[in-house]
Amino acid sequence: MANSKSSGLRAIIVFLTITFILSSIVWILTANSGTTGPFGNRVYGYGIMWCPALAAYITCKILGRNISDLAWQWGNYKYILWSFLVPLLYGLVAYSAVWLCGGGGFYNKVYIEQMAHELGWEKIPANVFLILFLLLQGSIGMIASMSTALGEEIGWRGFLIPELADQTKSYTRTSLIAGIIMALWHFPLILFGSYNHGAPSWFSLVTFTAAITAASFIFTWFRLKSNSLWTAVVLHASHNLFIQGFFDPITIEYPHTKYFTGEFGMAVPIVSILLAIYFWSRRKELPGLTSSK
Repeated sequence: MANSKSSGLRAIIVFLTITFILSSIVWILTANSGTTGPFGNRVYGYGIMWCPALAAYITCKILGRNISDLAWQWGNYKYILWSFLVPLLYGLVAYSAVWLCGGGGFYNKVYIEQMAHELGWEKIPANVFLILFLLLQGSIGMIASMSTALGEEIGWRGFLIPELADQTKSYTRTSLIAGIIMALWHFPLILFGSYNHGAPSWFSLVTFTAAITAASFIFTWFRLKSNSLWTAVVLHASHNLFIQGFFDPITIEYPHTKYFTGEFGMAVPIVSILLAIYFWSRRKELPGLTSSK
């Protein structure tokens, strides 16, 4: 047992060391570029998101493990479906609260008309196109979103989460540790890049840390319950797609909207924390962990 735990701890240390070494290359490039343009953001964004996957592959090679053991199976499809729906639901709750409380407006007709023009659907009424745009994003848009989310999730949830769970035997500690690690991993992009929503850096760090730590409880629950990394990939892709690609752009910005919307506003973290508490209450359903933790 001691050897097994020692081996697992070594695997975590090796994986995190390689992840942060690889990521530092992108952090340095981002800091030096100072770019806010779409091309630079896209190139560096894709690069950083695939660092955890590359680190997982290298770690497996170093430790003589099989890459095929990273939970590639799809598992029960009901968990895949809920992984897709959960971000849509908490996004709807969070943004509805923002719209109703005056933190932002519903909906940005200029943006919707622009999207309709780009698709050649100008003759469709704006309110009808809004629904079609949601359906389009939730179907075709998921393909592109999953291609980037996969890079992170091979590392974080394919490799790291089961290793942490095996070490801690605790859903709570596994979720907290993973959430804090992922938050810290994003800090350089928030501080030195353009990965923020326009709010002061200190505010973005606080709200983002709260959001991603809360999300870790959701991701960990689905990953361990389904024994599939694809639930995490779909969760991640769905979150990025609906929060960044739908709810954010259709919201009319007021002077203080940046403090309420997106991953760096207050609404999503608050709803995510409530949802994290719900999944924490269901931790006894997870196999192989101390039920009370």
